[in-house]
Amino acid sequence: MTAFDVWQVRQQFPILDQQINGYPLIYLDNAATTQKPEVVLQAMDRYYRNDNANVHRSAHALASRATIAFESARDDVTHFLNAAHREEIIWTRGTTEAINLVAYAWGLAYLQQGDEILISAMEHHANLVPWQQVALKTGARLRIIPLQENGDLDLFQYRQMLSDKTRLVAVTQVSNVLGTVNPVKEIVRLAHEAGALTLIDGAQAVAHNHIDVQALDCDFYVFSGHKVYGPTGIGVLYGKQALLNTLDPWQFGGEMIERVTYESSTFNRPPFRFEAGTPPIAEAIGLAAALKFIREQMAKGSERYHQQLLQQLVNGLTAIEGVHIIGNPVTRQGVVSISLPQFHHHDVCQFLDAQGVAVRSGHHCAMPLIEALGLSGTLRISPGIYNTDQEIMLFLSHLQQTMELLDV
Repeated sequence: MTAFDVWQVRQQFPILDQQINGYPLIYLDNAATTQKPEVVLQAMDRYYRNDNANVHRSAHALASRATIAFESARDDVTHFLNAAHREEIIWTRGTTEAINLVAYAWGLAYLQQGDEILISAMEHHANLVPWQQVALKTGARLRIIPLQENGDLDLFQYRQMLSDKTRLVAVTQVSNVLGTVNPVKEIVRLAHEAGALTLIDGAQAVAHNHIDVQALDCDFYVFSGHKVYGPTGIGVLYGKQALLNTLDPWQFGGEMIERVTYESSTFNRPPFRFEAGTPPIAEAIGLAAALKFIREQMAKGSERYHQQLLQQLVNGLTAIEGVHIIGNPVTRQGVVSISLPQFHHHDVCQFLDAQGVAVRSGHHCAMPLIEALGLSGTLRISPGIYNTDQEIMLFLSHLQQTMELLDV
């Protein structure tokens, strides 16, 4: 297979060929959402133009074609994650809904007074708030695994916190603020030794890693389509088949039922038991196209290229006086967050936008972490596989110019 060619990749993303405020767009907000290649846009357009129908419910040709494409997408995700069974793949609206599904279908049913849930101090709100709420409802205790000073998870403290009270360990694979890559295989192994289940939030990881849920041995794995060059409104919950078979539905309606009378209902088998109502059909088809696209790019060396961009970014930021990089993890992926003590991060973000540069400012849905760092927010830069070294250089130049303008 040919080597990775960023210019060939860029041609597949029509949105990048535009100007913002008279400047070429430099899109560096990929941790929030990635742009979509032509193959994804075409796959969704083809469905709507040629096959638009509801799935599983009719015998006519359009419904048959739609169902085949929709369930083929489930097969593609099964392959992408190396799941053992296609029934282990459940469609959701995104990572947030996938975690809420586990929290309500498993957490409310199985957690009780005195049980403990362990999450890390770097979690996105989506992997914090659901467990807070479940703990309040069940009497379980939510415990926070601390970080080391460099932003890595404190594995020593994690080992000390595990006990026979631990029922679930839910951690992110890659931090959306620090870029820390957590040793999730080791985290899972230790949790299982303590008798706990595990949930891995892969939202920031799937675009950068070959994910093998069987090798990780995690009980649940979740991710969103829009962070892996796919559409918004689609996510995936992977759960071990034996575990899913023990869970009751968390939403009710069409497709998740087996039989309904006015007096009672029985429910379908997984995954359909957890997919009430009309599913995101076009989005699932688009996600399958995105996963095929990213697999092809990874085979060509896209992640090596991406890591080179990230290192160029870190080196360039280090050289700018007044810029503080947040965290220095042993292994970083995806993002670099910075603070600029002399300026407000939102002001810098707006000045950069005026020069065509799209980055993110704020707490990045990780408010407890940001506050623990003594900050009100950060400026987050997250390159994608379509960004170039020239764009990184331009961003660094624009950032320096912005700081000079604001310092007047």
